Amino acid sequence: MKYPVTFSFKIIAIVSQIYMRDGSGSLVGYVRQKFFKLKEAVEVFADESQSQLLGKIDADRMIDFNARYRFTGADGRELGAMARRGLRSLWKAQYLIETAEGTPSMEIHEESAWVKFLDGVVGEIPLIGMFTGYFLNPVYLVSRTDGTLVAHITKHRSFLESRFVLEPVVTLGAEEEAALLFGTLMLLLLERNRG
Repeated sequence: MKYPVTFSFKIIAIVSQIYMRDGSGSLVGYVRQKFFKLKEAVEVFADESQSQLLGKIDADRMIDFNARYRFTGADGRELGAMARRGLRSLWKAQYLIETAEGTPSMEIHEESAWVKFLDGVVGEIPLIGMFTGYFLNPVYLVSRTDGTLVAHITKHRSFLESRFVLEPVVTLGAEEEAALLFGTLMLLLLERNRG
């Protein structure tokens, strides 16, 4: 995978679609979220034709406040999981990524709680709230459980399309990279209405 990886999606859309492009601009992943699903079930494909499945993300329950999202490859092999850190995520978004065995391996957390707070307040103001994507852009830090910084996920300024860039700061193994990419996709699906 050539880094940085860019994730983009339209802010105003009937059905959420995320495009994942590598550092050269090539499409390496595509997600089209199903409409009116009671329980989150996301399929990740190689491109828009949806002919080659790369993997799946499945929630363990309908209400997502403390849901756990399991990542599986195209062959059905479990790659890991991600869980929201419940009450901690009210002030500052926090997610825990686990290995296929269920051991915590990485954490994604928002760098600044004030960005989330201001986005929530300013986003509710008529007309002005439409422009929060220009000046309230969250940054998420990904670190291993020992505190080692692994990557940054940064939202770039936008109006009608959101763009997030994933940039690792250390070399990742294949399993860790897969868990990070699936975790980033799920983070964006859960936090897409911000900024």
